[in-house]
Amino acid sequence: KVWLHHGALKAVLKKKEPRYIMADILQNPNPVIAGKFNLDKVTTKHRREHELDEDERDSFDNLEVFEMIRNINDPEHPLTLEDLAVLTPENIFVDDSTNKVDVYFTPTVPHCSMSTLIGLMIRVKLIRSLPKRFKVRVLIEKGKHSSEEAVNKQLNDKERIAAALENHNLLSTINKGIANTDVDPKDMNMLF
Repeated sequence: KVWLHHGALKAVLKKKEPRYIMADILQNPNPVIAGKFNLDKVTTKHRREHELDEDERDSFDNLEVFEMIRNINDPEHPLTLEDLAVLTPENIFVDDSTNKVDVYFTPTVPHCSMSTLIGLMIRVKLIRSLPKRFKVRVLIEKGKHSSEEAVNKQLNDKERIAAALENHNLLSTINKGIANTDVDPKDMNMLF
């Protein structure tokens, strides 16, 4: 087993202690780095102003859900799921009227053994961040993984998820992957 230094660049920039996640081997030693998405500041500002109206129920869209999960750490590389284009705003579907959120993610390689872990991190982050009224589904994008059906079944089976989250080691790994993933106060200026 190899200990991977996870979040080293973020740790240096934020002066926080780096996280480590354990993996058997690097399945994708040279991932393509897509970089950060440039969210439309005008749209984001309009959404934030609308949400400040106390008389209206907060509505959610794909960009807001993307903001919640974009900084989840990849379990294999010191990069975020956004950096690796595992998550994109175009693959998040929100139906606010029926309280449904579907998140499709794309593993960096078709045989990625970390797909279930990545999906669990996305699910746990959304469960902790979204209002309880939402039903969340996390799925691998069609045709992007060799075990797509099996992984999707695991990620959306309540009993399997509950059993997985009872495993203290797995829950610790998930918590490390989603730690410090909220919007950085320094980045709040881009929202207004």
